[in-house]
This record gives sequence, structure tokens and C-alpha cells, in this order.
Amino acid sequence: MSNSTPTRTGLVLSVLLAVASAAATGNNQRGPVAKGKIVSQLGSSAIYVFQAKNHDYWFGSNDQGVYRYDGKIIVNFTTKDGLCSNRIRGIQEDKSGNLYFTTYEGISKFDGKSFTTLGISASSSRTNWKKQSDDLWFVGPPDAGIVFRYDGKLLHRLEFPKTKLGDEHFAKMPRSKFPNAIYNPYDVYCILKDSKGNLWFGTTCVGVCRYDGKSFDWLTDKILTEAPVRSIFEDRKGNYWFTYSGGASLDGFRMVNDFGKLQERAKGTIVEGMSILDDNNGKLWTAVLRMGAFKFNGKQKLPYPIKEGNTTIETFAIYKDNKGVLWLGTHNGGAYKFNGQTFEKFRP
Repeated sequence: MSNSTPTRTGLVLSVLLAVASAAATGNNQRGPVAKGKIVSQLGSSAIYVFQAKNHDYWFGSNDQGVYRYDGKIIVNFTTKDGLCSNRIRGIQEDKSGNLYFTTYEGISKFDGKSFTTLGISASSSRTNWKKQSDDLWFVGPPDAGIVFRYDGKLLHRLEFPKTKLGDEHFAKMPRSKFPNAIYNPYDVYCILKDSKGNLWFGTTCVGVCRYDGKSFDWLTDKILTEAPVRSIFEDRKGNYWFTYSGGASLDGFRMVNDFGKLQERAKGTIVEGMSILDDNNGKLWTAVLRMGAFKFNGKQKLPYPIKEGNTTIETFAIYKDNKGVLWLGTHNGGAYKFNGQTFEKFRP
């Protein structure tokens, strides 16, 4: 696994216990009214940035829960306020304005007042695959090889159909010989719902899966099975871009038009990509772990390194807010906002 992956050791047992408890009850577990704690600034870990429909900014950390910035004050919410874990792995919003925070220990829903831990359906995890327009999708915990579909009432725990690459992986690394392995080849790092409504899943080492509601198709080009697929992006022309991590020489690739062979862009265009998107002008940007951000203008990549003194800031995700402004979430420097020329540290 890439050394840029947030630490997973020690989580598996607690995850399994939490999942078993939620599945047994099938009920959403509501926490207390969330008051949070007013703070003067973000913590050093702010790996995810998200702006809600009401324009509030949310920042997800690796160890201190979430922060909300309403344009005036920053409030930090943690497990003390009902969040199911302080280790955030994603943020999204439904059409009603409820927020959802992915963690390896469950999914927390925030309705503006309280956090609710979503309950998990006890139905079959292999036969309950379906796709509905209002569903929300979440990555599963490590070493589980699953994703979650939320239908507005319950989470559905879904396992992928077995593949040749998956079977080969387990044959080479059987748990009888590797009992301490902390990942599954089907673990998902990213999910994209494309413009046609198809779901795309980037996995640890069995490629990229596309699910159209009826069938599963897999992209298993070697480049997508040698390292975790970190992000999937559909550009304005209908091209799909994939970034992955595992070595500083790895490049970004795109798939042109329909489901087919990957087309290499330009060697060295995007390196060790953690996430990718385009700006208001259609230029591609990617967050690169120890190298800040890069913009690709169609011919060359332009670097935007991030440093604080002698400290290299490790960027984790790039995000575009409601006005098209770019942000960077980092492991060790809080959040950064693009001012048109460079990324500045966010200081309210």
C-alpha cells in the first residue's frame, strides 16, 4: 500500500464490531445535539475540503473530526458531539442539505443539529446491488472489499463479484500465510457517478470497475492494478481520468470515449496523483502528495509547490468550491486556497 494512505492499523476490529452492531439493530443511532468547540484555526490535518449548498465550508481531518466555517467562526465537531469517528474519509451532501461524513467506523449524517450514525441493512451483500438516482455511495472500511449504498433509510453493504485478478491476489497472498494483511484487493479508494449515472470504483489492485445498474465492467490495464486508484474524474469532453499512487514516477492516464483502452496523455504529465479536477477554464489540476499541486495546460504541467518554511506540506486532495475557487486539503498544514497565482494557507 502507498505510504500516503492514512494509517489503518488497529481499525479493523473496531470496524467489524461497529458494523456488526449496526447490522444487528438496523437502526440509525442519533447522537446528542452537536454544539462543537469554537477554535481560532484549523488543525494541521485538514485532508478534505467541502462547501455545502448553504455555502458553509467543512474540513475533514485524519484525527480531529470535522471543522465547519460559516464565514465568521470555525467550529470543531468530534465524537464528543456524536460523530462516529474522528478519522474522516469523505464528505458529501444530499439534495435536502444533509451532510454525510465517511469514516472507517461508520457513516455519520448531520442534519444541521445532530449527528446520526447510519444503520446497516442485514440483507445479502452480494445480491442487493442496484442503482437509484438519489442513492449515495460510500467507500467501505479497510480489508473489507466493500462499498455502501445509502437509499435514504439504510446502508447496504455490497461486495463486488469475484474477478480473475482478485482470485489471483488471494492465491498469491492467502490469509493463512499473511494473517496481518490490512487490505483487500477490492478495497475502494474513490467513487465517481458520471454524467450518465454510471458508478465508477477505483480499487487497491484489481483495476477500475464500472457499474451501470445491471452489469459490472472492469478496466484492468496493468497501470491501474499496480497501485491504488486514488481518484476518477470525467472531464467536459467525456474523457475519464485516473490518478494513482505508489511511486513518484507514476503518471496520469485518461480513457477516451466509451469503455476501452487507456490512452496515455504525455509522459510526466501528472505524477503520484492523489486527486484530480478541472478549473473554470477546463485546465486539469491534481494534488500531488509531497509536491503540492500541478496544473496541466494541454502541453505541459506547471508546479505549485506548498511549503511552510523548511517543511514540505503533504497535499491530499484538491477541491473546487461553489464559486470555482480551488482548495487543497493537506496532512500537515491545514487547508490552502488558490488566489489566482499561488495557494495561500487558509487563515480566517
